[in-house]
Amino acid sequence: MRTLIAAVTLATIATFGSVTTVASGSAAYAAPAPTTAAVSVVSSPAAVDTCALSSLPPEASDTLDLIHSGGPFPYDQDGTVFSNREGILPSESSGYYHEYTVITPGSPDRGARRLVGGGAKTTPEHVYYTADHYSSFCEVDENS
Repeated sequence: MRTLIAAVTLATIATFGSVTTVASGSAAYAAPAPTTAAVSVVSSPAAVDTCALSSLPPEASDTLDLIHSGGPFPYDQDGTVFSNREGILPSESSGYYHEYTVITPGSPDRGARRLVGGGAKTTPEHVYYTADHYSSFCEVDENS
């Protein structure tokens, strides 16, 4: 019988917290200590490095010229909204970023190189270059 009482007491303590005896001799149960829940913190994107336009493939300059002149662009996808799903670029409202193909000579398709403009389509506030299809970016310094 003592084993049964001990088992019930341990189960009760595990469920409700510790047991204390009050002056009347009856048991009172303290609430279990609050637990700390894991909190996930979403950090802001890391700062994007700057790269000189002159350090990029010459086709990047050609694409930037097309952006500033409003086209025409070689691919239907050029000028479409870039959603920044990767979260690498600074967070902006939907429709802020637009993507453009930087032609890769010899590639049978669009390749991996892109410019992404942020802001107005022909006069973007920020232009980013990716050589690896959005895995990394640098912000283009058009004056160097």
